[in-house]
Amino acid sequence: MKILYIGLFILINIINVNAQIGVGAKPIKGAKMYFDGTRSMLDAKWTYWKSPRLAATLPIKWEIVQDPVDAGTAMNSNDPAAAGGKYGSADIVTKDEFRDFRLHIEFLIQNPGGNSGVYLQNRYEIQVLDGDSTSHGMAAVINEKAASYTPYNGLGKWNAYDITFRAARFKDGKRTEPAMVTIYFNGEKIHTNQIINQVWGGPNSGIDGGNDGGKGITDTPGGLKLQAEGHNVMYRNVWIKKLNLKKMNTDF
Repeated sequence: MKILYIGLFILINIINVNAQIGVGAKPIKGAKMYFDGTRSMLDAKWTYWKSPRLAATLPIKWEIVQDPVDAGTAMNSNDPAAAGGKYGSADIVTKDEFRDFRLHIEFLIQNPGGNSGVYLQNRYEIQVLDGDSTSHGMAAVINEKAASYTPYNGLGKWNAYDITFRAARFKDGKRTEPAMVTIYFNGEKIHTNQIINQVWGGPNSGIDGGNDGGKGITDTPGGLKLQAEGHNVMYRNVWIKKLNLKKMNTDF
């Protein structure tokens, strides 16, 4: 009987841990909801990023649409101002800014080749791109580390990133420790303590993108940014918990 109780205890704890990552994960203790499917939360907690290429005007034109899979609603990143893949023209960013944090976000790509991006600290892109498994493709730490394509649930289905991010550290204005990230993709760990070296894509991509070719990282916090590229990529269930990670370790 004692062995049965121990086994049950272990099983319950495994379930509890797994329930905090993957599609449908509920906010962990201390986390704050940033998108619950409603227009009111979108308008209250997000704004357009003031990119050099910004072409959109408030209120945010990302539509609130019926969830194509489950009950409820989601936001569609297909802002008219971003037609033709003009990233930076209608990207949205949280009004809150962050250094270290834990993030959960879910996305659904409706059409082949659908493209968007999740930007940590409005700098470092974690790619959202159907059909590409390279270092510029799905779940990649963009242009630095490719990810396994296997966890991807495919078109028309919800996918989840669970991320712990540690911001770069500085002393006397100079970077002493680079940014670091650990990522689960639909419950499967795909990056562990992955170093992120720079911002890719130029000044229209994110904070510091225009500094020394993206290598001039500054000690500036940034919001969570979602990219509009003229594709039907939807988002839901976005929550963030601020952290303070003393050591260079994001593994969880």
